Amino acid sequence: MEKDQHVIIIGAGAFGLGTALRLKEEGYKSVTILDRSVPPVPDGSSNDISRVIRFDYGDPIYAEIAKEAFDLWKTPDYKEAFHQTPCLWVCQDGTPEQPVQSRAQEYSRKTKRVLTEMGQEWVPVGSVEEAKQHFPKLTGRLATPGFDGFYNTSAGWADAGLACARLMSRCASSGVNFITGPNGQVEEFEKNPDGTIKSVRTKNGRVEGDHFIVATGAWTSSLVPAWNSMLAAGQVVGYLRLTPEEVAELRDLPIYFNFSTGFFAFPPHEPTGYLKVACHGFGYTRSEPSVVSAPPSVAVASRANYIPADGLKRLTAGLMDLFPQLAPRGFEKVGICWYNDTPTGDFIFDYHPEHKNLFIATGGSGHAFKFLPVIGKYIVGSWQRKLSDKLLEKWKFPTQFRERFQGEVFTGDGSRGGPERRELTAQELDMFDTALKASGSRQSKI
Repeated sequence: MEKDQHVIIIGAGAFGLGTALRLKEEGYKSVTILDRSVPPVPDGSSNDISRVIRFDYGDPIYAEIAKEAFDLWKTPDYKEAFHQTPCLWVCQDGTPEQPVQSRAQEYSRKTKRVLTEMGQEWVPVGSVEEAKQHFPKLTGRLATPGFDGFYNTSAGWADAGLACARLMSRCASSGVNFITGPNGQVEEFEKNPDGTIKSVRTKNGRVEGDHFIVATGAWTSSLVPAWNSMLAAGQVVGYLRLTPEEVAELRDLPIYFNFSTGFFAFPPHEPTGYLKVACHGFGYTRSEPSVVSAPPSVAVASRANYIPADGLKRLTAGLMDLFPQLAPRGFEKVGICWYNDTPTGDFIFDYHPEHKNLFIATGGSGHAFKFLPVIGKYIVGSWQRKLSDKLLEKWKFPTQFRERFQGEVFTGDGSRGGPERRELTAQELDMFDTALKASGSRQSKI
């Protein structure tokens, strides 16, 4: 790659920012990020008060790279946003939604095996009573019946919004150009006769370039031909208000993650006073009015304060399992976090098959943020085709699903729990859109 050529990055989330900084570090002279919002993007999956940082994976490749990232989270460039704390992983016997939990138990076994092979310590936890001996602030029944778990002290959480704000500052200081608002709001690509991309057309103009990198997360399939290689799925999040005394009392909580139900919870976020809980499941799709599932194409000030009733029920049940004394209080706010899922849960770092200067960096699949300190290294390495054949193959653009039904191929990596993915109903979409308008959105394309 000639380093004086113009590189245009679409999307200012973790993938886009990480890529831009890496390119500048490698000496590329002209790097521009386009986005409808100034990062941290309000409704992007790279923005929130907390994201899990861990290398507990059933896949040895991701485990090794996540360990590399974990070590960097503790360095001066990232430690302001990072909080090290244990992570407790649990499974339970069948639930009414999923009578057989072999998927969760198998993923847990794989994860422990990978950690052992890496020479990393983990602590088995065989019962609810044992879990409470380790973590006495957990007062509920936890994952029952059939509790089984382990924890790893080499884990933690990051203030995602703060981390992205700091990364944006580093990008700006290194010379990355930012175009945001309507001028950075990409609507479509302008192509040459040979299929290469000449420019992007934005809401208020156009931007030319030599190379284009699409890092638009859950919005990617509504911008480029995705060939059934990705699916935008919404996951539910809830925020419960704690008193200052409760924040202090619960400060030493572990991250709690139930493989069987998908429910997980963080320690309190002291700056806001929130206890955040969420579900890492198969989620909800939003396929109307477009033919592919995608989040609303609007510029927003914040996420819509709405989730479906069954999602609220899952969050409340999970909170009841941890803190029955807090669950009746209810959530002060809720929201839908949009993942860009791939069939296997692998990232996509590859050129689009039809456009040789259009590179796709997406497919976070709900587990990408932890890689923030190294994600740019691997995206740029893929873009330059300098990574190992094993990694290039793992992250290639999957064309084999083009003619297959999404429901039969989007099974993930085995870490998801809870009910099957479903489409939001017309009534739920109306309620979501009403809440979105109340959040201060303005109608627009990507």
